[in-house]
Amino acid sequence: MALPARVLVAQAPVDWPQFYDAVHWIQAVMAALSIIGSSSVIGYTVFQHTARSPEVRPLFYLSLSDLFLGICWLIGALLYRKEAPDPSSQGAACYNLQITGEVFYVASFLYTINYTWHLYADLKVKYEQNLQNRPLRAFNYPNRIGRITIILSSVIPLLLMAPVFGLGNHYRCYQNFTKEHGCLLMHTNISSLPDWQLRICSPVSYYSTGAFLLSFLSSFTVILVLLIRARTLYKRFVSSTGYMGDQQWATIKVVEQGVVLYPVVFFCCWGPAFILGIVKLASAQKTWGYMTLCVLEALTAPSQGFLNCAVYGWTQHMFRCLKREAYREVDTQTPLLRSQKRLYASTLPPSHRADFATATSPSL
Repeated sequence: MALPARVLVAQAPVDWPQFYDAVHWIQAVMAALSIIGSSSVIGYTVFQHTARSPEVRPLFYLSLSDLFLGICWLIGALLYRKEAPDPSSQGAACYNLQITGEVFYVASFLYTINYTWHLYADLKVKYEQNLQNRPLRAFNYPNRIGRITIILSSVIPLLLMAPVFGLGNHYRCYQNFTKEHGCLLMHTNISSLPDWQLRICSPVSYYSTGAFLLSFLSSFTVILVLLIRARTLYKRFVSSTGYMGDQQWATIKVVEQGVVLYPVVFFCCWGPAFILGIVKLASAQKTWGYMTLCVLEALTAPSQGFLNCAVYGWTQHMFRCLKREAYREVDTQTPLLRSQKRLYASTLPPSHRADFATATSPSL
């Protein structure tokens, strides 16, 4: 009798309203944490007057896109609980809200690429200037390219989603949009529409999901290549400077860990959503695996701002610890040791170079 009981349990229908209600609370909490985290990074950079600096600007815009994305996820969670007198108007609001969210997370992909490229470009310029004796480049070259990439990172997502905005609203693809799970998830199937609407709305839905999948895959590939090259160049740079003390090795370790953590956050946040998008494109049945992906997406996709804030806060804390250690060592440094540390400080990322120089200054 035990075996038939297990079969009955396995075949029991899922209470989807209760399931999506739980997903709604997960999404709301993670979106709120993301808003707090990204706002903290933005407030810190503004308070430190570094938001306009070429080194911090990519991180500032990445946090800004995380903030707007978290707001979209939070509004979607709030609309899930609201009973609208006109379901059609709520469907239109949810449809446009999710497309707006897609603009922001594609923008966050591009801003992450921009941040990684800026790190690599700075290391490459320093390597060529100090170790290979090549002609001095203009120092504003990475800054100029960085401004262009920031503009492109803002414009490309809008152009990419313009057909979804235009065609979706013109052909009213948002009808019955909130029938199943409202504004909770990114990839919503188009269903219960007349044939003349499905001929337009179905390709628009596939285009929207496909744009996300291709954006994630290409962004992750570019980020991975840039980070591997940046770490290789950084190790080559440091190994060519000669003197390497405990403080320098500790700094290198912190930088390398920070370089690894950002793509890890990127993949962890959007990996489940990427897999769920493939599942929905394949029109797979809603099994327990599908439910697991929905929960993982609600946990990870809205939390990018919070996790990026955690990584940034951790790296800043570790560099402050190294700075305090340098304060304790500064009185015992010889002039030769100070000159070697100044040479090493030139290899650091610009955002940390000032702190290290201050900590090792003999005027202290």
